[in-house]
Amino acid sequence: MSKSGRPREFKDTAVIDAAVEVFWSQGYGACSTDDLCKETGLGRGSLYNAFGSKHELYEQALIRYHQVGIEAQLEILNTDAPVKERLQELLEWEIREGSTAKDRGCLLINASVERGKTDPTVERIFKQHVALLEQALEKTIREGQSAGEISSERDTSELTALFLSCCYGLRVIYPGTMNRALARQIIDGTLAAIF
Repeated sequence: MSKSGRPREFKDTAVIDAAVEVFWSQGYGACSTDDLCKETGLGRGSLYNAFGSKHELYEQALIRYHQVGIEAQLEILNTDAPVKERLQELLEWEIREGSTAKDRGCLLINASVERGKTDPTVERIFKQHVALLEQALEKTIREGQSAGEISSERDTSELTALFLSCCYGLRVIYPGTMNRALARQIIDGTLAAIF
C-alpha cells in the first residue's frame, strides 16, 4: 500500500502510552525519534505515517496524559461523599500519582516549563487541564457551601485558587522530595484553611 493510502492504524492507546513514557522521562527536546521507535515498537516510517511528526506524537501524548489525569480527578470530585472527603481524596491522589511518577513529576507541568512559552500546543493543553480542574473544584466548593460544610461567606473563587495551588504544589514538591510528612502538612493545612 502506498504511503498516501496507508491507514493511520498505529494511532492506538498502547503506542501513545509508550510515547507518554518516553516524553515524560526525557522531555521533548532530549527525546529522539529513535527513542520513540524503540519504545513504541514502530519503525521510523510507520511512526511518521501514523503521526506525521515527533511533535504530533507529542501532542497526542500530552492529550492522553491530560485525559487520563482529568478523568481520574473528576471521578473523585463527582462522588456523593462529603465535600471535605472528596477534596482530601483528590490531594491524596496527587501523592499517589507523585509516588508513581518515579521522580519525573507531572508531564503537563514539565511540558509547560520546557516548552509552554514557545509551543502553542503545550500552552493550550496545559491551560485546558487547569481550567477543567478549576471549574470542577469551584463546583465542588460551591456544593460544600450549599451543604453548610464550608462557610458561604467565604469567597468561592479564592478557596478554589487556594486548593488549585495546593494541588499543583503537591505535583511539584512531592515527586521531587518524596517527603510524606511535608505533603501531609500541606494537605492538612489546606483543608484547615477551607473548612
